[in-house]
Formats: sequence, C-alpha cells, structure tokens
Amino acid sequence: MAQWLENVEPLTLKGQIAVPYTWWVGDTGSRFLNAVRHEEKIWGTRCETCDAVFVPPKKNCGRCFSSLDQWVEVGTEGMVTAYTIVRFDHPMHPVKGPFAYALIQLDGADVGLLHLITEDLDKLTNGVRVKARFKEKSQRTGHILDIENFQII
Repeated sequence: MAQWLENVEPLTLKGQIAVPYTWWVGDTGSRFLNAVRHEEKIWGTRCETCDAVFVPPKKNCGRCFSSLDQWVEVGTEGMVTAYTIVRFDHPMHPVKGPFAYALIQLDGADVGLLHLITEDLDKLTNGVRVKARFKEKSQRTGHILDIENFQII
C-alpha cells in the first residue's frame, strides 16, 4: 500500500438531494398509456421481421433490431410466468404488502409485462391465468398503475 494512505482518514458525507424532474415516456409509451387510460385496452408492437409482439410496446425489436411500427391489441388476460411475493411495506413499493410482483405474458404477446397481484396470493403459481383490473376511469392518470392489478381467474 502506498505510504501516503497510512495518514489519510476516510471521509464520508451523508446527504440527501431532492432533484425534481419530469419524465416523458415518448410517443410509443404515450400511445400505450393513453389506451390503458381512456380505453381499458392493452396494445403492443409487432416486429414485421421476426413476428414478436412486445408489451409494453417498444420502438425497436430487441431480437432483430428492426423498427416496430405495427401496433396490435393484445388481451387483458394472460399467464403468470414468474413472480415474487413481497411481505413488507416500503415507501418505494406501489402498494402495501403483502402483494406479488408478477411477470405476466398477456394473450397475444411474446414477452412478459411486470405488474402487481394483490389478492389470492395463496393461489399464485407459475402458469395461473390472470386478468387486468383497471382503476375507475375518474382515477386514471396515464400511468401503468391505471391497471390497478391483475386478478387470478
């Protein structure tokens, strides 16, 4: 170790900085969230080259890098492909525990959408069918949580 380090005391500063910002989801994200908010519909983008359907929609295919210009409506039902149950509360969680973060492959989509399951957690398994539950129209704000959660069917 270098000799000069022997006489140096580590300095740690703890602080918090608030950085207010506005985040824009772009044209693709806006179209997706507007359909959720106003129509209770879930849309994805289809790759014309490899035929993959992405939900949430993307602007470019992650498999073949083609532009994704074709929009397709997918179902509001799907299958849980992976999940984790959260049993504690934390300010960063969107809801109070217990709840599950679940990867849901919607009917008509080729990739999973990460969302919440808040009821019937004892029935939750990989392969279980779920359906989107939307917030009341007056409570929707153009956010992914306008889909309040997914319910086991």
